[in-house]
Amino acid sequence: MATPRDYRTRVYENYGTSFQDEKTYFDIADSRQWGKAYAHYFRHWLPTASDAQIVDLGCGRGKLLHFFLERGYTNLKGVDISPEQVLVAKEVTTDVVQGDVLDFLEGARGQFDLITALDLVEHFSKSEVLRFLDGCLGALKPGGRLILQTPNAESPWGTAYRYGDFTHEVGFTPDSLRRLLALAGFSAIAPREAGPIPCGYSVSSNVRYLLWQVIRMSLLAWNIVETGNKGSGVVTRVFLCAATKPM
Repeated sequence: MATPRDYRTRVYENYGTSFQDEKTYFDIADSRQWGKAYAHYFRHWLPTASDAQIVDLGCGRGKLLHFFLERGYTNLKGVDISPEQVLVAKEVTTDVVQGDVLDFLEGARGQFDLITALDLVEHFSKSEVLRFLDGCLGALKPGGRLILQTPNAESPWGTAYRYGDFTHEVGFTPDSLRRLLALAGFSAIAPREAGPIPCGYSVSSNVRYLLWQVIRMSLLAWNIVETGNKGSGVVTRVFLCAATKPM
């Protein structure tokens, strides 16, 4: 009889092509364009030293590894459960491991200056989320930083994004994730929107950014009228959150 977890093996074997309609090779031009947005999203969060130890958990096809490589970082590692995705990510750097990130973290105590995990934490069960956050804290050096990205349950589009992937198990608001990070022992917890980029991406993005400010203020006003407060103030359909391991 199949166990409840067997779906992961079946889905992740060809996750990139079957569930994300990705190419079978690493597209440098696409990655560079994608990276322009993350240069904005990650502002003031990245290590100053080029030899900082960085690991990208759930690295997928290696876009974020490529982002770091093009910005001069030299000590990069990726981890992903999907053999298909790992094969493509190795076109960026050979130091990519196929495996369970939870097991990986528990064998990497105090190794990293920065841990990134984009669109990963929502794929865990509740007990695995706590194990994951504990593992990230343990794998960071004192003063090291964790950066997460996840669907935003506080967004009007959050539910659609949450259930748009069969492998999503849980959802978060910026406040619920902040509380879990604090429970795990993190400090300096800072959520951030992942919306249109105000400059440096494209002309259409500049226009979208201006229009988004109007829509965003309307959503905050909606919250204030209904509840008396604006909530977290983070209303994009996905959001980022940085947190630091205390010294």
